[in-house]
Amino acid sequence: MGNKENNTQPSDSKERKSALTVKDWALEDRPREKLIAKGKKELSNAELIAILIGSGSVGQSAVDLAKEILKSNDNDLSLLSRQGIKELTHDFKGMGEAKAVSIIAALELGYRMLSDNINKQEYYFKDSLSLFNYISPSLLDLPVEEFWAIYLNIKNKVLFKQRISLGGISNTPVDIRRIFATALEKNAVSIAVVHNHPSGILQPSREDKALTCRILDAGKLLNIKLIEHLIVGIDENNHPDYYSFHDNGLI
Repeated sequence: MGNKENNTQPSDSKERKSALTVKDWALEDRPREKLIAKGKKELSNAELIAILIGSGSVGQSAVDLAKEILKSNDNDLSLLSRQGIKELTHDFKGMGEAKAVSIIAALELGYRMLSDNINKQEYYFKDSLSLFNYISPSLLDLPVEEFWAIYLNIKNKVLFKQRISLGGISNTPVDIRRIFATALEKNAVSIAVVHNHPSGILQPSREDKALTCRILDAGKLLNIKLIEHLIVGIDENNHPDYYSFHDNGLI
């Protein structure tokens, strides 16, 4: 009889936790209550993600599942944001589509907030890195190529940015007339152009170099200087990176 009773007892702490209701969990395992009691800044990334997914699986709390998801992405939210529904639901027990969608939507809102904040501020072009920081929220993680132009005044202050075209996985057509029509409309003194490589190969193609030369030549006729061309993307190590035509002596 004693052995039978012992066999019904939880064998470890995880099983004991799974037998309890959420209200019985320790405070550190109840991120919603912790946020209310201590404020959002006191929560870890795992705890915030746990709030999004709501629950874990048998023997695993939402916080534990969130920690597992973060660990598999090197604890890098930028890397996590590049995961799709298929990857999240396939790789983690207890992750259904609804939970995956919640994570993806929340991280996308974060990127949009960053982009909105940048757009509301006065922004000055200083070097290739400053341009990358300015434009990357609009171009990283896209499945197809897009080509953008950034228009600047005599002090290199950004006046306007515009998507010129979008295309396929490996190229996008660019209408140079549209670039300079907007430059004249905005009274821009100089421009910078940027496009992404979804493949992650950031070296310029022959077509990229030829296009840059055509934009340079057109700008000379209109006295509007091309000061930079960036290629942005996610490199082989899954990190945001860029190639600068100016830094490599091609402008």
